[in-house]
Amino acid sequence: MLKMAFVINSLSVLLFLYAAWTDFRTWKIPNTLVLALVTLYTLRAVAVIVSSEDVGAALFASSGIGGDIGAGLLMFALGVALWALRLFGAGDAKLFLPIGLFVGWHGMLPFSFFLLVLGIVTLLVLRLPVPLPVAHLAFFMRIEEIRASRKIPYGVLMVFAVLLTLALPMIR
Repeated sequence: MLKMAFVINSLSVLLFLYAAWTDFRTWKIPNTLVLALVTLYTLRAVAVIVSSEDVGAALFASSGIGGDIGAGLLMFALGVALWALRLFGAGDAKLFLPIGLFVGWHGMLPFSFFLLVLGIVTLLVLRLPVPLPVAHLAFFMRIEEIRASRKIPYGVLMVFAVLLTLALPMIR
């Protein structure tokens, strides 16, 4: 069971990183990627239920699967509201659902804090000029394109915030 959880967590981290990369490169997050993340969460939830001695607590406790689903739906609703106000792209709004599922209720505050800090750092970094010796590299050319378009790939910030949030229990 522990091996399955490790595989599911590893795959979810890789998919989150892929979501960040595609958002950085194309300003888009594919639906299939979001569905794959939701599927991985579902597999993880089934594994928790199967291995749990108290299924009711695993399902309905605020730190259990019910709390995760509630957090996912709340984050998705927030994403849709931000999309409707044209503050977010549709991909960013969709990505909030698996993020909420994976961080749950107890991870929402750290996720929000990391997202705020990363957003401020990103805005500050985008104001800095790219050093000339590296300006010809593809990564920095993309940064220049993002700066010129004034469209920020928020999915990148969201992914790094969720990865930091998921890493918190490992640090303690």
